[in-house]
Amino acid sequence: MTSPSAPKSARALGLPATPTAVVLGGLGALVLFAAVIALAVGPVWIPPAQVLEVLGRHLAGGGDDDIADRIVWMTRTPRIALALVAGAGLGIAGAALQSVVRNDLADPYLLGVNAGASTAVALVVLVAGGATGLALSGSALLGGLASTMLVLFLAGPARTRGPLRVILAGLAVGYALNAATSFLLFWSDSPEASRSVLFWLLGSLASVQLPALVASIGVSAIGIVALTWAGPYLDALASGDDSTLSAGLDPERLRFVVIGAVSAMVGVLVAGVGGVGFIGLAVPHLARALVGGRHRVLIPASAALGALFLVIADTVARTAFAPQEIPVGVVTGVIGAPALLLLLRRTTRTP
Repeated sequence: MTSPSAPKSARALGLPATPTAVVLGGLGALVLFAAVIALAVGPVWIPPAQVLEVLGRHLAGGGDDDIADRIVWMTRTPRIALALVAGAGLGIAGAALQSVVRNDLADPYLLGVNAGASTAVALVVLVAGGATGLALSGSALLGGLASTMLVLFLAGPARTRGPLRVILAGLAVGYALNAATSFLLFWSDSPEASRSVLFWLLGSLASVQLPALVASIGVSAIGIVALTWAGPYLDALASGDDSTLSAGLDPERLRFVVIGAVSAMVGVLVAGVGGVGFIGLAVPHLARALVGGRHRVLIPASAALGALFLVIADTVARTAFAPQEIPVGVVTGVIGAPALLLLLRRTTRTP
């Protein structure tokens, strides 16, 4: 396994060296620009200047009753807000987990969070007959957390649990739960219910629930602050257990805390957006190529890139084949796979 904290820079992308603060500031500006454009794009085009006017009016405590105001504030803003916070959360979760397990191929779903959430949703919809937004979100959250606890239990006691055991336990649990979900879909005699489950499995921001949005904002904000603060600890874990011990830290206890916290955050996010993949895998690689491997800057960069990625993907998902909407997970895969392959090709050529 390779350590994800190995020094990398913008040279890996063929870019000139740029101060970290400038890179982070540029990423922040790109995220804001993408959010405004996403609010403007749709079946009804609303000029960006009018979008900013609507946002400013509502943030100042006012409002209006015209059609543009309702489209921007009531229809598109909750969706774009969820895309921003979910993308940021999945990005930092991937960066943290790749350091914890010291594997560049790790992502937030490594611990079976997505598989557990998917199985729980399938049970609720196909067996219990519950299809409301809160039922889906609640079952996804509980299923994701339960699968993570199962992975940690199967990985063994703390004195013998290491990164490889956690990865193998996560793969085993993920395969088993995916098989259970497939069986439930095969067993169901309701085409509509099966279709709704499949759409959720591939990710969707079409129906934003206020509790899910508030929870996603809360956990993503806490995650960004906490993981940025804990950057030196993540640096030590990424360097190996010996480096962690030399710093006076218990690597297994620290690993358990980070995995538990990140899994809870991912469970909340998956409950809101469904099975959106590839962000936690591809985004940290691009962030490291831009700002290096120090987590004090890697975490904010991963958050910004994850938010930017999901906003763009969701905009494509809802507009490419309008009025039909495709699952956003399909778009993240189509965009993310070539981007990751190109990035890996360029970095492998860098001495």
